[in-house]
Amino acid sequence: MLPPNDVVAEVMALPDGPQIGAFFDFDGTVISGYSVMAFIKEQMRRGHLSPRELVELLSAMANFGLGDLGFSGMMVAATQFLRGIREDSYANFGEELFETHIARLIYPESRALLRAHLKKGHTVAIITSATPYQVRPAARELGIEHVLCTELEVKDGVFTGAVVQPPCFGPGKVAAAESLCERFGVDMDKSFFYSDSYDDIQLLERVGNPRPLNPSNKLLAVAEQRGWPVRKFGSRGQPEITMLLRSAMMPVSLVGSFLAGLPIWALTGSKRQALNFSVSLFADTASALIGLNLRIVGEHHLWSHRPAVFIFNHQSNVDLVIVSRLMRRDIVGVGKREIREIPIVGRIMEAAGVVLIDRRDSASAIEALTQLVDTMRIEGKSVCLSPEGTRAITPRLAAFKKGAFHLAMQAGVPIVPIVIHNSNDVQPKGDFIFHPGTVNVEVLPPIDTSNWSVSTIDHHVADVRNLYLQALDQKKTQESI
Repeated sequence: MLPPNDVVAEVMALPDGPQIGAFFDFDGTVISGYSVMAFIKEQMRRGHLSPRELVELLSAMANFGLGDLGFSGMMVAATQFLRGIREDSYANFGEELFETHIARLIYPESRALLRAHLKKGHTVAIITSATPYQVRPAARELGIEHVLCTELEVKDGVFTGAVVQPPCFGPGKVAAAESLCERFGVDMDKSFFYSDSYDDIQLLERVGNPRPLNPSNKLLAVAEQRGWPVRKFGSRGQPEITMLLRSAMMPVSLVGSFLAGLPIWALTGSKRQALNFSVSLFADTASALIGLNLRIVGEHHLWSHRPAVFIFNHQSNVDLVIVSRLMRRDIVGVGKREIREIPIVGRIMEAAGVVLIDRRDSASAIEALTQLVDTMRIEGKSVCLSPEGTRAITPRLAAFKKGAFHLAMQAGVPIVPIVIHNSNDVQPKGDFIFHPGTVNVEVLPPIDTSNWSVSTIDHHVADVRNLYLQALDQKKTQESI
């Protein structure tokens, strides 16, 4: 995976302002693969597609791929099975699929490119032949206001089975881009278009800065002939066998690291020393297996005030490795009760002192966290947990729960926020594979909790969450959580 600075260097050198357009194709460019396949697979699983409809749909797609059917014809054939279905129901289906399938397919490098163009104030748009139900959830997550795509005809809230003409394909994409430029004063000759497909050759030729991303062989040949800059992203898609093996070995390294600490416990009688050794060994071993590098800002805050309650935003399973590598020793983790059900690993984490709480049972969760007050006061250990409570689908920060804040206040220790910027790039939620890469981590200064009270806790939670939003360059809110 390319470091973000390498990906966005060209963009950051550009002038600011909306006169520059940054247009992105969706399938194969913003995401790996084709979003329509996720829709088809899920509709098959739910029984929404009959065998006859599936055969007709696949036949239309195959004929289009062979050049025997135009895009409009393929779309008309593909949308027939939607006739009579309510649009709002299908839109909700698209939202579900984004969370369960499509979100993890977003290229981290494309996300970085999009963010860079947005920070420069450029006019950013997704221009795609896909339908809005495939694209809009991702566009909203990525902060993209303009989505130009192939629209389906709807009457009285119900699909008719027809496609709104012209579709956003070939010359239709060019027309959509030109219309956008005219409305917002964008200079097409200064604008960029990112695409993987030769089908987009007309818009690539129309903009001043064509940028093939993950190009097909046909587009690659044209790009090389014309001297267009080409980028290929390997952070998503079909993993290599070595990556599969390395990912499978990560949980094994947790077991091995714990077992390696047992002789220390047996010979010294100190469980604490044994666990400190195991945590540090796991952090280094797992990082080497994954190919994980950390770029840390504010590392000294990890050690300036201990014990403390360390909190982190939770994006990925790799956060376990990151936190272990940052903290190293004298820590107690907090996780969800479901971890106990993971064969071997769950039992080892519990034996290592990880406190597993039932998020559905507030009373038992509060009781479990209250026991950690003595852990900090008497044993001098720090506690580490995520106030979001669970992994996020995307890097966008979720709401904060109050348990960590009550815990710090009761123990009389500071809160130390750990901001994890992009662990989702290494392993998005729902993905088994760990992708080699660099994660940026920012450790913020410790926050004194000595003057906090139960009556003001909501304000403190909101203030700390706003620190995360600011660090992550996400929208700030003053709402109490």
